[in-house]
Amino acid sequence: MNISGNTVFIPGATSGIGLGLALRLHAKGNTVIVGGRRTELLRQIAAEHPGIGTVVIDAADPESIVAARDDLAARYPALDTLVTMAGIMEPEDLRDPASLDVAERTVTLNLLGTIRLVNAFLPGLLGRPAATIVTVSSGLAYVPLPATPTYNATKAAIHSFTESLRVQLTKSDVQVIELVPPATRTALMNQQDSDVAMPLEDFLDEVMSLLEADPKAEQILVERVRWQRNAEAEGRYQDVLGVLSGRYRS
Repeated sequence: MNISGNTVFIPGATSGIGLGLALRLHAKGNTVIVGGRRTELLRQIAAEHPGIGTVVIDAADPESIVAARDDLAARYPALDTLVTMAGIMEPEDLRDPASLDVAERTVTLNLLGTIRLVNAFLPGLLGRPAATIVTVSSGLAYVPLPATPTYNATKAAIHSFTESLRVQLTKSDVQVIELVPPATRTALMNQQDSDVAMPLEDFLDEVMSLLEADPKAEQILVERVRWQRNAEAEGRYQDVLGVLSGRYRS
């Protein structure tokens, strides 16, 4: 992925990593469109960050995805990059029958949302001379956080889906990148001030440096996430799982 000169759509970019990445990419000379459900928040982003485009989209709703695709095809015909950022992360007590609601909502947005976004936008991306799909998994795809079982499972599935997508697109002009964040200081799981989470700006600095250093990268791995990403290969899986098991324990 070239670091500049792209037209980038990031659904789920109204806060946190998504918005931060949108602003960094815009500053590098990309046309950037952020997507989200709340129109008032989109209007605020457009007002505060001139040049950033917006579109209403609910990545949990197939009809909304198609409507956003058609809208963007008309307004941004040069769109060549999709970043599937939309997702939720909520704790679950699997002993509680009510946890099923959390699980179903998480699968619908995190996993089906990503699959539906790729399905909707891929035909247009295949028509570009060069294009990129960036999926967003997590360090928890490699070693789970027991407090969020379905979130972990969706991120492991995103990793697997991304690997298959990349192979199927090998002979195309669409590059497939997996962004693998560690715990990061965002509103996700109320980690804004967490001592164990990576400061957001530090994460964004490293991500942008990695993208610029290796335009052909298949995974974007900041140094902090390698503790999880490489745990099994380095024989540390049980130790890492033990550390994560102590977090958010009720």
